[in-house]
Amino acid sequence: MTECNREPLLFSSLGRQQVQADFAGGTLTSDAGGLLLREVDRRCGLIDALAGCLSDARDPSRITHELRMLLAQRIYGLALGYEDLNDHTTLRQDPLFAVLTDQRPDPQQPLASAPTLCRLENRVTRASLARLAGGLVDQFIASFAQPPAELILDFDATDDPVHGMQEWRFFHGYYDHYCFLPLYVFCGSQLLVAYLRPSNIDGSLHTRPILKLLVQRLRQAWPHVRIILRGDSGFCRWKVLRWCEQNGVFYVLGLARNGVLERLAAPFMAAAQTQFQATQEKVRNFHEVQYAAQTWDRQRRVIVKAEHLPEGPNARFVVTNLARLGPARIYDELYVARGDMENRIKEQQLALFADRTSCHNFLANQFRVLLSAAAYVLVETLRRTALPGTELEAAQAGTLRLKLFKVAARVVTSVRRVILHLSSAYPLADLFRRVLARLRALPQPRPAPS
Repeated sequence: MTECNREPLLFSSLGRQQVQADFAGGTLTSDAGGLLLREVDRRCGLIDALAGCLSDARDPSRITHELRMLLAQRIYGLALGYEDLNDHTTLRQDPLFAVLTDQRPDPQQPLASAPTLCRLENRVTRASLARLAGGLVDQFIASFAQPPAELILDFDATDDPVHGMQEWRFFHGYYDHYCFLPLYVFCGSQLLVAYLRPSNIDGSLHTRPILKLLVQRLRQAWPHVRIILRGDSGFCRWKVLRWCEQNGVFYVLGLARNGVLERLAAPFMAAAQTQFQATQEKVRNFHEVQYAAQTWDRQRRVIVKAEHLPEGPNARFVVTNLARLGPARIYDELYVARGDMENRIKEQQLALFADRTSCHNFLANQFRVLLSAAAYVLVETLRRTALPGTELEAAQAGTLRLKLFKVAARVVTSVRRVILHLSSAYPLADLFRRVLARLRALPQPRPAPS
């Protein structure tokens, strides 16, 4: 490890007492809460599963760092807030990271360097990326103790700004910068798909094949599960609607307004305006019409939200093939709830660094997005399984990192034990104990149904 100058650092005095510091505190870590994520992985088997999706072309006789170790080092690094590969220049000496990667802490045998991790990123193939993506879906399936009755799949796209000359980066007029356009699929708070795409495309590109693969895999595990596709108007394409209808999948999708829809909604909007003028209070009424765009193969049920606000009229449209629910329930209880997915995407990009796609190679950038997705799965699994009923049950990844993962500890290693002496002043010690107890009580990992 780095040899630091032992000369004390002098600070302003405290009354008659001198205040000084040095760099002789011993073997310390600031990320002791990462052990909770290690317990999560022991219960869900995520890193082992992802390591099994990758092939290693290196000469076995020359390998110092096993593939699983490299994956674990980078996934835990992202979860603990280390966004850049260069961070591992020093993290490779952190005794806590050695434990996280199932290595004995030894200053003479550090973990992988940043160049080693970079080489891992740049040797991935399309086939291995496809297997990794499938591994995330298998993790989702394995998270259920009993077959679910219904799954709502939220599709959404977002911009991933880039600032270099990466492969397949293009200027996007709507976002007004060079970017990628990744596609995400969530079910509630659980992540199923993190798929990087260039930005010179229709935002719905590949929705239908990805939906088809997901439905096939989910029904392979649960033949009778009810599946609902949910998304904004960017995903309302008639071929997607027709595929859903032909394959027993329900959909609730936003529908962009146009002249025909506005004419159909005109009587409803006029009534809402009259009601507003009488009460001077916001009016929200729901109706339904039959509508088909010129490119559609037939008419479909469209929900109309006829709303009048103090700022003026506000009409919204949703197309659906759900027949048993009324217009208000479809809009308020189903469609509006999709907005929470935007919070999950922000959590993925801002707190877990899915937007650090600075590799020149596009496949390497896709690999980075999947590593960030794996870090999200670990954090979300901890939140879903160990935090219900606690003050952090709804906390996002950044808050969990600050309050649960960033815990100072002194590491003492002997032949038989690795002991972490956590800070005596840690304010959430009782919660930390409860979380660990809940994680230890979870069953061991079980394979996803095949």
